[in-house]
Amino acid sequence: MSRRSTAAKATVHKLARREASLSLVASGKWHPLGAEVHNKSFVKSVRAWTPNQDRLMSAIRHHDITLAVGPAGTGKTYLTVVEAVSALDEGRIKKIIISRPVVEAGEKLGYLPGGLNEKLDPWMRPVYDALSERLGAANLRRSIGDGVIEIAPLAFMRGRTLSNAFVIIDEAQNMTYQQLVMALSRLGFGSTMVITGDPDQTDLLPELSGLSEIIRRLEALDAVAIVRLTAADIVRHPLVAAMMPLLA
Repeated sequence: MSRRSTAAKATVHKLARREASLSLVASGKWHPLGAEVHNKSFVKSVRAWTPNQDRLMSAIRHHDITLAVGPAGTGKTYLTVVEAVSALDEGRIKKIIISRPVVEAGEKLGYLPGGLNEKLDPWMRPVYDALSERLGAANLRRSIGDGVIEIAPLAFMRGRTLSNAFVIIDEAQNMTYQQLVMALSRLGFGSTMVITGDPDQTDLLPELSGLSEIIRRLEALDAVAIVRLTAADIVRHPLVAAMMPLLA
């Protein structure tokens, strides 16, 4: 195809888009950012890649409390976010509440400027990435601004009752037993809570992490789902799955 033909084709497409925009203006459906069209591109169909991931998604749908444990890259946080957004879209909950322990992984970050959300941003980044992929950046910012998605530091959870919410407690291996008990006891009516973590990858002293003890004690309750993912469920680079058993 010649350059002239390509240019002519581009012009036709440009005129067609302009005509479509004018049509939307006339119908009253036009938005300056094209928000409706833009946001639809973020609505992706997500399915489990492994049987354990499928069990995790099913457990979240059918239990008020689910503990998802396993190595990095198994989709614990991402699949939990997928289920949280689905519950919000379907009107089963009114808000998503996310909490993570603020524990530095062997490095001192020093003073962090900004408000609460900005200070927590380094720790919340993996959750933000998953939410942004599901909602789109604009919708995510709007939802946080409206309080539909709430970032709640552990220190701010004490004394609250979290009703009609989807509560995500991420990186729970970096929480003490007492912190986990406090978080679990926040559950209110109409809420779902998912606790994720890897007991073998704590940034606390091993005797301080309470995740393994919480799992041991709650295994007796049929109403609490405990889903264990393994290196076989890792969906990152194939080399990650090969390395993790050797590094455990």
